[in-house]
Amino acid sequence: MALERHTHNTGGPSANKRLSLDRAGVVKDIMVKDGIAESRITARGLGEDKPVATNETAQARARNRRLELVVLNR
Repeated sequence: MALERHTHNTGGPSANKRLSLDRAGVVKDIMVKDGIAESRITARGLGEDKPVATNETAQARARNRRLELVVLNR
């Protein structure tokens, strides 16, 4: 599975990529601590690259700050 962390577009693109990767890594660490094999999880920081909403309002920016769990293999 992949943990894909996203941000809104406030701040610079490279800072947002790093922030999203760091936050995905924290979630991965929690999952590993709770017993999921580390080899089954990847953490991806996508920054502001795939918004689901405009970034024009606080509500829209909040929707873009998200973590998605993507199943890679079944």
